[in-house]
Amino acid sequence: MAAPAYGVSVTQRINGIKAMGIPAVKQPRGGYIKPKEFDCVELPDMKPLLDHTEENINAGLVGLAVDYLTRFLEGSPVEEAFKISHAGAGLIDETDKCENILANITGYDDASITAACQAAGYDVLFRAGPMGYKPVEEILPNKATIYNIQEMVSRSRKFFQQYGPVVLDGMTFEGGYTPTIATGDGDFMTADTIWDFKVSVKPPTNKHTLQLLIYWRLGLHSIHPEYQQVEKLGFFNPRLGTVYTLPVDRIPAEVIQEVESEVIGY
Repeated sequence: MAAPAYGVSVTQRINGIKAMGIPAVKQPRGGYIKPKEFDCVELPDMKPLLDHTEENINAGLVGLAVDYLTRFLEGSPVEEAFKISHAGAGLIDETDKCENILANITGYDDASITAACQAAGYDVLFRAGPMGYKPVEEILPNKATIYNIQEMVSRSRKFFQQYGPVVLDGMTFEGGYTPTIATGDGDFMTADTIWDFKVSVKPPTNKHTLQLLIYWRLGLHSIHPEYQQVEKLGFFNPRLGTVYTLPVDRIPAEVIQEVESEVIGY
C-alpha cells in the first residue's frame, strides 16, 4: 500500500520537519550511530581539499551536480540521472525547458557543468515545494565552482574504479515506505554497500549516519532484493577525498529496532 501523502521525506524526518501527527525526531546523545564509529580512509590521490569559499552557488546544488553528473558518466541516461530535476520541472510546466538544458550535458566540460547546475535547480520543487525555487537560468556557476565540480566528478569516478562498480543509483524503496516516511532516495549502491555522497568541508554528522541507516532499513523492507546483499554503509566525500564505512553487523540490534519503530514507523 502506498504511504499517505502526509508522510515526510527521509531528510525532512531527520531534520525534525513535523507533519500531521508525526513528531520531530530526537536522537540520543551522540546519535543513533556516532560518526566516529565509521572507519575513515583518506585517498592520497585526491588531495588537496577543494576550497569552497570562492564557489558562487550553494553547497546543496554543488552536491546535486556532482551526484547526478557522476550517475550520468557511470552509465545512466541523462534523463534518469536527473529524474528528480525533470519531475520538479514538470510541477511548474517547464519540462521542455528542462529537457533542453539536459541536452547540453555531454560530459563534464564547462557547458555541461553549467547545465547540470541549472537542471539540478529544479530539484527543490519536487523535494520541498516552490518556496526555495529560483529561476534556473539565474544559476551561473563561476570558474571556481565549475573547476571544483569537475574535480569532484573526476574524483568520484576514480572512487568507483576502486570501490565500484555501481549496481544501483538514485535508489528508491517501494514497499518500504510508511505513513511516517513517504519518500526518500539514495545516491549509489555497489555490490555490498549503500553510499551517500557529501561535498561538505566537514565529516559526516549524526544526521547523515541516521540517513544511511534509514535507507538500509527501508531497502530491506522494500520490494527490491538487492538490499539483502548490503554489508556496509558508506560515505564518500570527493571534496575531502575521504571514505567512511561501517559494517552493518556492528550496529546494535536495539538501535536498529528503535530506529525502525520510532523513526521509520514499522
